[in-house]
Parts: sequence; C-alpha cells; structure tokens
Amino acid sequence: MKVNELRPGVAINLSGKLYVVLKTDHVKPGKGPAYLQAKMRAIDGTGTAEKRFNSSDTVDGATLDRRTMEFLYPDGSGGGVFMDLENYDQSEMNADIVGDALQYLSPNTQCTVLFYEGNPVVIELPAAVDVTVEDTPPNVKGATATNQLKDAACDTGLRTKVPPFVENGEKIRVSTADGSYMSRVKGD
Repeated sequence: MKVNELRPGVAINLSGKLYVVLKTDHVKPGKGPAYLQAKMRAIDGTGTAEKRFNSSDTVDGATLDRRTMEFLYPDGSGGGVFMDLENYDQSEMNADIVGDALQYLSPNTQCTVLFYEGNPVVIELPAAVDVTVEDTPPNVKGATATNQLKDAACDTGLRTKVPPFVENGEKIRVSTADGSYMSRVKGD
C-alpha cells in the first residue's frame, strides 16, 4: 500500500513487526520534499514509535478484524470491559489497548474494536461523542469577553474547556481527536 493511504486504525508490517497507526500528519516543509509523519503502536505491546515516510514509499499492510462492541464499565486499573454485540462475549482490555479512549466512553456506548489474530489491539472512536458536564464554575454575569472558556469535568473523566453558558448537568459534544468542545446536545 502507498504511504498516503495510511490512516489511524490501519495495520502495517515494518521490519517484521506489526504496528497499528494511531495518528498521521502530512507535512510540507518550506524546503525539501513532502513527507508523512506517523505515530504507531506495536501490536506486541512493546510501545509506540514515530516514523517519517517519503510520499513515494510503500508499506506492507496487514488485515485487522473490526468488531462493533459496547463499552460496559471501567475495570479500575485503566482498562475496561467490552461486550461483542454479535455473540455477547465479554472481553477485558488493559490500559495499553484502551489508552485515552475511556475519557470518551460512557457505559453502554458502542465503538469499534480492531482485532488481530483474535486479540484486541486498538479502539476506534467516532469523530465526536456526547458527554455530560459534572462540574464547571457558574456563569459570571456581565462577562462578555469573546472566546472566554472555563474548565469543565465530565462524567467520563474528561477535562475540557467550555463556553461560559454551559452549566452542570448539560450534555455536550466533544471531539475525540483533541477533547475540545464542539456544541451543546439538544434534548435526550
């Protein structure tokens, strides 16, 4: 496969080791050729790596099994318990696999889990998720400065910045790319 086809969630084989791409950045420096910077996690659990690819490079792709699963609850050690929606089997996933995904997952939320040879390797999140604001300071009357944001703690453990009009108990939509506030969620 060509390097410009790399996306988060794609598995590749580099030097006999299997990696899952976590993040890609296409970079066009002012001087020199364009390149792709990829952050990857080794499937064998040996950590993450960053690699720079020329736009003309090719890599060996690997096939991953995608399964829709439901997040049931956190296990208390940074991981979580997930249920396969096809056969209702439950899987415990450790903190290395779950990563920061728990900050965006409420109990009973569906997500896609990528498996390699029957073992979970990475959780694919949607572009945005809805969370409930649990703790944020009250709105200050007369504070009309533009782009003014305040801290907010959400029910999933996510900490983000929200506009002054957001109050405790409100549902908001946040980006899973960086945890930033996108909008309020109307109704339930």
